[in-house]
Amino acid sequence: MDFDLFISSLLDEKESYDLEYKSAEGGFPGSFWDTYSSFANTQGGTIVLGVKEKKGKFIFDGLTDEKIRQYIKIFWDCANNKTHVSASLLKEDDIKIEKYKGNSIILFHIPRAARTQRPVYRTTNPYNGTFKRNDEGDYKCTEQEVRRMFADADDSSPRDSKILKGFTIDDIDNNSVRQYRNLFGTINPTHPWLTLDDMDLLKKLGAYRKDRVTGEEGFTLAGLLMFGKYDSITDNECAPNFFPDYRNIPDNSTIMRWTDRICPDGTWEANLFQFYRKVMPKLTEDLPRPFKLKNNVRVEDSPTKVAIREALTNALVHSDYSEEGSIIIEKRKNMFVFSNPGNMLISITQYYDGGESVCRNKSIQKMFMLIGSAEKAGSGVDKILTGWKEENWKKPYITEKQRPDKVLLLLPMESLLPEQNIKELKNIFGSDIEHIGYDKLLTLSTCLTENVITNDRLKELLTLHRTDITKLLKDLCNNKLLISEGNGRGTKYYINKKVDTSEEKVDTSEEKVDTSEEKVDTPEEKVDNTNTHLKRDELERLITEKAKEYISLEEIALRTGKKSSYLKNKIIPEMIRKNKLKRLYAQTPNHPEQKYKATEE
Repeated sequence: MDFDLFISSLLDEKESYDLEYKSAEGGFPGSFWDTYSSFANTQGGTIVLGVKEKKGKFIFDGLTDEKIRQYIKIFWDCANNKTHVSASLLKEDDIKIEKYKGNSIILFHIPRAARTQRPVYRTTNPYNGTFKRNDEGDYKCTEQEVRRMFADADDSSPRDSKILKGFTIDDIDNNSVRQYRNLFGTINPTHPWLTLDDMDLLKKLGAYRKDRVTGEEGFTLAGLLMFGKYDSITDNECAPNFFPDYRNIPDNSTIMRWTDRICPDGTWEANLFQFYRKVMPKLTEDLPRPFKLKNNVRVEDSPTKVAIREALTNALVHSDYSEEGSIIIEKRKNMFVFSNPGNMLISITQYYDGGESVCRNKSIQKMFMLIGSAEKAGSGVDKILTGWKEENWKKPYITEKQRPDKVLLLLPMESLLPEQNIKELKNIFGSDIEHIGYDKLLTLSTCLTENVITNDRLKELLTLHRTDITKLLKDLCNNKLLISEGNGRGTKYYINKKVDTSEEKVDTSEEKVDTSEEKVDTPEEKVDNTNTHLKRDELERLITEKAKEYISLEEIALRTGKKSSYLKNKIIPEMIRKNKLKRLYAQTPNHPEQKYKATEE
């Protein structure tokens, strides 16, 4: 790896979700271990020791060789001391001593801890020394958050195997059991469990069990969630926060929040099985149905339908039903969104690699497997990625959110290499452009669609290291296919063609923006005509006034009377650079649900 390029890219980036700078000027910093804990309990990250960030600039400590040896020894002494930190996660290769422009720094690459190692905490008290990471930095976990991590770490006792006290067969919806049996029989017509009565079938499924050690028996959390009556499921002894929710979001969500919704409303028994039966047809009803035969029988399941089924089942199987928040499934014009409470039990890297299965609710997983709607060996993720890749759509995007904890999976239905883009690229660069390689062609196509491309955006699209992405972009610039603007990882890249930007021209002599053709007049909100000839500083001040809470780019455009493309390319990046605005998803500038908020002065 080219570490000069890697370090250069690090130092051109502000602190973020997976990057932290620490000054060691006054000795090895105690706050190092807060960040160590937070990275280990979230998605991992890099701590750069020997430099601090101040107002967007970097100040080096001037570490000597002696100091470096001293600090690395302190690290290993503490990392291997259980009274200081609960788990030693690093290997020797995870610590790098590097020089950048004559200054020495130490890079500590903190991996995400394995599920069985979490929580990773300082001192000997997990309830007062466990940290996690969000967009704003390290934060101390609550006792409830720590307990959930301990529960996830106990593989011998899956969450949904918990025996619920006081629940009887009267809490089970007989209609759901009957429908499940019929579907099970359709998928596995000769399965021996089909001859059992309902109670014995529920025992085989894990919906009812007896503890061999204590002798306690009863219906399990899995049994109630899958087949229970809604009033019984939401009892305080079961899952009081349970509220599965499906929404069909129209194109213009400002007019109507949804056109179709399925949620507990008293007209059906809202358990997991019934929710799955109602929602799956809604998600797939508009998908194209290619005609395929297998053994002279028409195959109804396209790769896309299989991918959506796996995504829906994953959300139901991997939810943490003790967490606040709901299962939310959204169908939009160009995207499916699957949101479930809880944290991922594997890293995001492991998720994309596939082949690894770690399940929070093993009985629920088995119940869906028996009706052909779940995978156990990690191939469910492979089917999601394969289904989207076959359509040449943008790569599925998964992320974690904290407080409340939830996992978001976005499946965008937007082509990566639309024919129109290829045709336009040929017109610009010639027919040989098709042969430059998939990664480079995808970069140019995305840049053409979105008008701009960045290193961070390509991290979402390509399975390349950030250094390799930087090399790819430089190569495209050297071959005069892209032109760059800015420095470091904040650099923006544009297609190398002449663009008429007369509508977005800035009169820098007076810092005045001519937006006479950018006037917006909507029935929802009339735009003050005085906004049409604002100086740049006046426009920035207006944006900060409108963005007291997080709002979208479209909302900013509506409230200021400016074009979204103009704000996105000219105004907002500069306001973020000057720390006047901050992103909701700081580590993912091009997140599809990005919003902006004024920083507090």
